[in-house]
Amino acid sequence: MSRPVAWSKTVTFFEDNWQEGNVPIMGPRSHAAWLCTSVFDGARAFEGTTPDLDLHCARINESAKAMCLKPLVVADAWLGLARDGLKRFERDAELYIRPMYWAEEAATGGVRPDPESTRWCLTIYVAPFPKPTGTAITLSPYRRPTRESAPLEAKADCLYPNKGGPIARIDERNLQPGPVYRRARELYWEFAHATS
Repeated sequence: MSRPVAWSKTVTFFEDNWQEGNVPIMGPRSHAAWLCTSVFDGARAFEGTTPDLDLHCARINESAKAMCLKPLVVADAWLGLARDGLKRFERDAELYIRPMYWAEEAATGGVRPDPESTRWCLTIYVAPFPKPTGTAITLSPYRRPTRESAPLEAKADCLYPNKGGPIARIDERNLQPGPVYRRARELYWEFAHATS
């Protein structure tokens, strides 16, 4: 039996209504639970503001396309739902706003997701910012995946376990996670093609 979790206040828009708590959204046969065909975006609300919420609501749809999912919610609808959900919290609450898409079923062959099975939700929950206490950083032997080996054009859930190991080792040393090493070629490309 799993241990109980004390989730912070959470509301989720799923299957056409707002629900409270950690709402079950997929099962053991869901393609996303099995092969991690899911994407999300993460915006913040604090001090009554939601910086770049519109950009996050647009980016989730681009991430869905990159992962062979069907974006079902236009950016303006995501934005409207987020604003409606924010009304369920105190104005100055520190919140995380997370729109999500995932594949429920596989296409022929099992590995590729069926875009027609795409499902979605929007979850908003209390997530206070860490208190500033100074910082100490370190290097990790792990690095960010590269474009030829991972779907970097999407904010895909499958990218985040790669950071979990290094963060655990950093936590063991009471340090703060910093930037994940990126290949010099990637950094050069970004610098060489940056617009002013």
